[in-house]
Amino acid sequence: MAVPPSHARVVIIGGGVIGCSVAYHLTKLGWTDVVLLERKQLTSGTTWHAAGLIAQLRATANMTRLAKYSQELYGNLEEETGVATGFKRCGSITVALTEERREEILRQAAMARAFGVEVEEISPAEVKARYAHLNTEGVTGAVYLDKDGQGDPANIALALAKGARQRGAQVLERTRATGIVKDGRRVTGVDWEQGGESGHITADMVVNCSGMWAHEVGRMAGVNVPLHACEHFYIVTEAIAGLTQLPVLRVPDECAYYKEDAGKMLLGAFEPNAKPWGMNGIPADFEFDQLPEDFDHFEPILERAVARMPMLAEAGIHTFFNGPESFTPDDAYHLGLAPELDNFWVAAGFNSIGIQSAGGAGMALAQWIEAGEKPFDLGDVDISRMQPFQGNKTYLFERSKETLGLLYADHFPFRQKETARGIRRSPFHQHLRDNRAVMGELAGWERANWIARPDQTAEYEYSWKRQNFFDNVAEEVAAVRNNVGMYDMSSFGKIRVEGRDVVAFMNHVGGGQYDVPAGKIVYTQFLNPRGGIEADVTVTRISETAFLVVTPAATRLADQAWMMRHAGDFNVVITDVTAGEGVLAVMGPRSRELLQMVSPNDFSNDVNPFGTAQEIELGMGLARVHRVTYVGELGWEVYVSTDMAGHVFETLMEAGQALDLKLCGMHMMDCARMEKGFRHFGHDITCEDHVLEAGLGFAVKTDKPSFIGRDAVLRKKDEGLKKRLLQFRLTDPEPLLYHNEPIMRNGEIVGYLASGAYGHTLGGAMGLGYVPCAGEAAAEVLASDYHIDVAGTLVKAEASLKPMYDPRSERVKA
Repeated sequence: MAVPPSHARVVIIGGGVIGCSVAYHLTKLGWTDVVLLERKQLTSGTTWHAAGLIAQLRATANMTRLAKYSQELYGNLEEETGVATGFKRCGSITVALTEERREEILRQAAMARAFGVEVEEISPAEVKARYAHLNTEGVTGAVYLDKDGQGDPANIALALAKGARQRGAQVLERTRATGIVKDGRRVTGVDWEQGGESGHITADMVVNCSGMWAHEVGRMAGVNVPLHACEHFYIVTEAIAGLTQLPVLRVPDECAYYKEDAGKMLLGAFEPNAKPWGMNGIPADFEFDQLPEDFDHFEPILERAVARMPMLAEAGIHTFFNGPESFTPDDAYHLGLAPELDNFWVAAGFNSIGIQSAGGAGMALAQWIEAGEKPFDLGDVDISRMQPFQGNKTYLFERSKETLGLLYADHFPFRQKETARGIRRSPFHQHLRDNRAVMGELAGWERANWIARPDQTAEYEYSWKRQNFFDNVAEEVAAVRNNVGMYDMSSFGKIRVEGRDVVAFMNHVGGGQYDVPAGKIVYTQFLNPRGGIEADVTVTRISETAFLVVTPAATRLADQAWMMRHAGDFNVVITDVTAGEGVLAVMGPRSRELLQMVSPNDFSNDVNPFGTAQEIELGMGLARVHRVTYVGELGWEVYVSTDMAGHVFETLMEAGQALDLKLCGMHMMDCARMEKGFRHFGHDITCEDHVLEAGLGFAVKTDKPSFIGRDAVLRKKDEGLKKRLLQFRLTDPEPLLYHNEPIMRNGEIVGYLASGAYGHTLGGAMGLGYVPCAGEAAAEVLASDYHIDVAGTLVKAEASLKPMYDPRSERVKA
């Protein structure tokens, strides 16, 4: 048996389908010095027992791009390697059994059209015609995707491994990684053990593709990889006479999927209450292993399946299978450069969609490793979205009970996770709960999303139509627009950057001009060398040597890692101080009046104009107020140390009674920012959206001598824009927009909405989305006829480049 060499350019740990894919794609880019270490045999963890469903449509455009790439790759792999992959495009059908699910799949069909995926909406009768074995009673609608398919998971992985070997990679089985050696923020090599022998291989970089072992392998390197194994059940029948190739069938309302395989029927389940597995670690000898049968657990799924597919009642069960698969806290896989290190990569946690994801994920990660930057936006799956606490084993155990079932649950807008809640609480948490706040969760933070009335149940009632909080949010928006509202922003990331080189460092890493007086606030972006947006932040100069960078809650870790990776020789210290201060946003035309009631300080334009901060007395305590807004109104963000947060909340609430102050939530903030056309990072602006095409050129100061992305900004100014971010408003006040709805320009699909929310002030659903405009003047783009496709219905829309609400920001600067 070959032993590992003394050095490799890259060591990949894990020989499942994703490890083989990363090796394959790196060698396709010309890397020959690639070593893959597999503890037992290739595919022996999860890959070998995967169901092998290969679908194209995912929740976002780039995830769909990767899934489409996977099925194209698998279609050609057999010819390249000689290994039969069993890949066939048999199509897939998803059926709905409720009106809510029907709306969901029709919205998914519209999204598919926007992403260039062929999709057909079919009636119950057409379902029966294509799937005669199905009992279509109760079916309300269905969609058919012609190019979806299925394949042999283990052979797909073995084909990828063979392709990598043919181009020079070493794939070493029965070779276990036992330790990872580091020097500062870099990995230097991997310790290994093979058949009683041990050794060390130095490496320029390491990729953790260890599947359900990835959490443990990450810990070896001090890297957080949150995932947990769960039991996943399916049955395979005895051969059924006359059974021929059928489309893959999904019946999510019954938690079931069906696949014909060699004249037998496979029935799999994503049940609502999953069974976590491996709480005490995965056995050292685990290899092609099954878990004990649990027929009682599977029986409710099987009962419904027999009614839905009557032929199952006659067919004997050939195999009852239970095998472990790993699930992440948010049901999205982990990909990318670990935030804790500068040369340690992760591709793991594929949530039962590893076969359909692995081709594209391996391609994307290989390109990222080769170029040193993401090939396109991978924010949905970027490992840096995971918060440090999410590696907690108790948390992962509790959350994994829910995440498996969420794959087939109704994917309602605003749906909140129910397990593993209440972990990160702002200092105002109990005050908000006492005032009937309904909490949502983001990055582990409990956040008030809306405030229930006394006569209302203080919890979500989900729907694709107007949900039970619609009128509450309308009232909250009205308060901020016409009077005064207050909401908790404590979850937003706060990163303190200080040191003698702090101004030079900030001017290098950010597009704004930071050589400003203390107290000045700079709205800015961190750009990549292509002019794409890596972070969207506000930066306040606190003192001569210190700045406070405020980030979205979900990207605090990513934004901090970005700054640390670009710190180089600058003398700066970068510290997360998020939990040190609570933040209350006081917004609306009477916000100045409220602050003057509780503080002796001056909040006039002369002393505290828009874009400045000042230290103040508030009640009997101290605070710092930042005059900025994400809702498009006069207002301040009040920063207060956590020890005085309760006092400040009570002081503002008590004084606010005289002004009819209204507590508000995050849904209000999103609706209000949408009316003002303010961008949301991760939706409207990402690493692949050029800052000028996003309409944010005003925040970039190219008269600075040098900053990351400057050349790309100047190039784009010379070349002209290829697309523009437009704001849309539906002229019919009834339909709702969420995101990913197709944009129709003069009858043709030209893009999709990056985000959507209801414009309560402007009287219609609104969205932001990019429209191609190469060689066109702005007036020409706006003169077109626009419609938005809402679940298959085309709805007329107005389009604008300027904010439809308060275009000159007169209210903000009042």
